[in-house]
Amino acid sequence: MGTSVLTPASVRRAGTLHMSDVPLTAVADAVGTPTYCYSADVIRDRYARLTAALEGVPYRVHYSVKANGCSAILRLLASLGSGVDVVSGGEMFKAQRAGLTPATDIIFGGVGKTASELREGIAAGVKLLNAESMAEVELIGAIAAELGVRANVGLRVNPEIPVANWHHYIKTGEKGHKFGIPYGEVAAVAQRALELPSVRLAALDMHVGSQLTSVDAYEHGAARLVALVAELRALGASELAYLDVGGGLSVRYDDEVPMEPEDFGRIVTRAAHESGLELIVEPGRYLVGNAGLLLARVIYRKQSGGKSIVITDAGMNDLVRPALYKAFHRIEAVEPLDARLTADIVGPVCETGDFFALDRDIEDAQPGALLALHDAGAYGYVMASNYNARGRPAEVMVDGARFAVVTARETYDDLVRRETASPTWHHA
Repeated sequence: MGTSVLTPASVRRAGTLHMSDVPLTAVADAVGTPTYCYSADVIRDRYARLTAALEGVPYRVHYSVKANGCSAILRLLASLGSGVDVVSGGEMFKAQRAGLTPATDIIFGGVGKTASELREGIAAGVKLLNAESMAEVELIGAIAAELGVRANVGLRVNPEIPVANWHHYIKTGEKGHKFGIPYGEVAAVAQRALELPSVRLAALDMHVGSQLTSVDAYEHGAARLVALVAELRALGASELAYLDVGGGLSVRYDDEVPMEPEDFGRIVTRAAHESGLELIVEPGRYLVGNAGLLLARVIYRKQSGGKSIVITDAGMNDLVRPALYKAFHRIEAVEPLDARLTADIVGPVCETGDFFALDRDIEDAQPGALLALHDAGAYGYVMASNYNARGRPAEVMVDGARFAVVTARETYDDLVRRETASPTWHHA
């Protein structure tokens, strides 16, 4: 099965861009702009394709909430059978509010979990706490002992392998990265976990990075994990139950050739079979990245230094990926336009870095035209901010011929809701 058969997030009908059976003009007219739109059909399609590639071994998908924490998406994925991987107390709170059960559905990861977050995870009885250092294992043991429970712990391993992807910010499995336990130290950390009566060593975990361009990192990383399983069993780790291989499957933004889930599945299911453990995978971007887009409206056109500039009502506070990563997002007019031009597509934020595309060939969109910024379902709204005191946009779920606002647009009142006009002063 190739990437060409994947359900598209948008199609043109009678010239107008639709998401499933909903014209995007109808969403913009009803909800305004900027607005994120997510296709339930695409998310279902991606989930089905990934799970088909994992058949043959016991497995569970745990969606990586950091990619997009919209509660409607969490509920949709839970209805398909997915658990979640969270990296903060706030994400765990949102997951529970969406109906996910800690003991079966929630894995708590993250390199810098605080003592209060660990306490929340242990008290909730999460399926796994993926620890990333000796110090964290010790702290988990102390908190669990205080609470009178045994905490299920996984050790996140840094496999220390070369990682090929398009930006060094999203590599996590090379030597010297902050993530995970250095490969040569895993046995010592495991030995300490086995000595702690309030810790159950239940899993080995890795996450080598995001937007991986080849299967090599999975191949090498999985082989290193399997070797560690045998080593830890020799130390007495008889309660190992899970092999957590993380996520990182790539999606197409421009002309990339994404990794096929079938190739990923072949590698990780083999590792699960060799280890005898239940497989856990933690996809994020793969499930939601191509499922979302950001609607924006052109508000001004101008010329500067011989360049055409298209100014939209969406800015870097709504979608920061182009400014942060120089990331590419396809941009097209929702209504058909014949004329084209080369222009910078920018936002209203007071930063020169507030752009979505530079020197891009695009339709000659005039003020009032509606634009779709494609493939914005991952690391879009979840990274949005209130910079320049701009309210965060609305989020809409599209399902077949219907759509609904699943996150309301922020108002001016939302911007000041937590501020205190008459603070209580304390003396040191």
